[in-house]
Amino acid sequence: MSIARQIVNLAIEAGSSDIHLEEDAPIAVRVNSDIRISPQKLRPQDMDQLLDELLGKEKINQFNEHGDLDTSIGLEGLSRIRINVYIAREKRCMTLRILPDNLPKWQDLGLPQPFIELTKKHRGLVLCTGPTGSGKSTTLAAFINCILETQNRHILTIEDPIEFEFSHTEKSIIHQREVKRDTYSFSTALKAALREDPDVIYIGEMRDLETIQLAITAAETGHLVLGTLHTSSAAKTVERIVDVFPGGQQEQARLQVSTSLAGIMCQTLCKNTVGKRSLAYELMINTPAIGNLIRERKVSQIYSQLQTGGKDGMNTLEQCLNDLMDTGKITYDEAINKASNPKAINGYLED
Repeated sequence: MSIARQIVNLAIEAGSSDIHLEEDAPIAVRVNSDIRISPQKLRPQDMDQLLDELLGKEKINQFNEHGDLDTSIGLEGLSRIRINVYIAREKRCMTLRILPDNLPKWQDLGLPQPFIELTKKHRGLVLCTGPTGSGKSTTLAAFINCILETQNRHILTIEDPIEFEFSHTEKSIIHQREVKRDTYSFSTALKAALREDPDVIYIGEMRDLETIQLAITAAETGHLVLGTLHTSSAAKTVERIVDVFPGGQQEQARLQVSTSLAGIMCQTLCKNTVGKRSLAYELMINTPAIGNLIRERKVSQIYSQLQTGGKDGMNTLEQCLNDLMDTGKITYDEAINKASNPKAINGYLED
């Protein structure tokens, strides 16, 4: 068995989500949010072999030239993995994210029905946000999988790198484009996408002004656009999008967001009481009331709309954490650690 397969296989058996490798250092893995360090060291010759097995000559040359590399591959019979290679203190390092071998089903992930109802929309911007490692890509993969299985659509993805590999179904077709392999950048691929007859466009990450502008335009012109951002709440997501625009364009951007936005799910993963992880989320659906708050620069009032928006399928992160705590799935300490507004957690005690 190759060294890459050995390491990934052992990590999967341990229930790991990520593997951290550094030459002349112990192997570390992340299990249920915690880092665990193995006594086994990775020798420089082991790193040589790993790079050769996982990257191949062309990508090794790219890494040597730039000092960083993002890519993904499938290890047959094991898993698909996302790979980031980098240099730290003149040592070669590698982070491997283990992706589920099977495409995720929204029912298995515990995604809320109101969020999945957004798959039926034919236009608008659907955002999944949260910190690194919170499962955003997995959530949107399940969202895409639901569309593939239930609707007659053409889905186009723009990713860096491709994580989950999809196939055409009896109902829908999908084309996945990888930045730097199939297209030059997110923005060039998005410009081209509008001429490729998509119904749904998935943008791996909305990183810059041009990408965000194009995403909003696509959502306004009759496409369902999916994307991710590293924000911690629905209100901060709206602020982040508007703030990307130059001052003179922010009023127009605010108006566009108020009409083009379909929904935002901000999520995090909590350590639960059975040694695994549970999904906690804040869900905002763009109702007329929410759209009005965005237009009138009253984004700070969105939180109270989420608190009272249960009939529209909305909830705050703290309401979700309270439900998990009340059903014994997570502890009070974990709820406090994950809350954006700890005072909204049941039984909150000030230090």
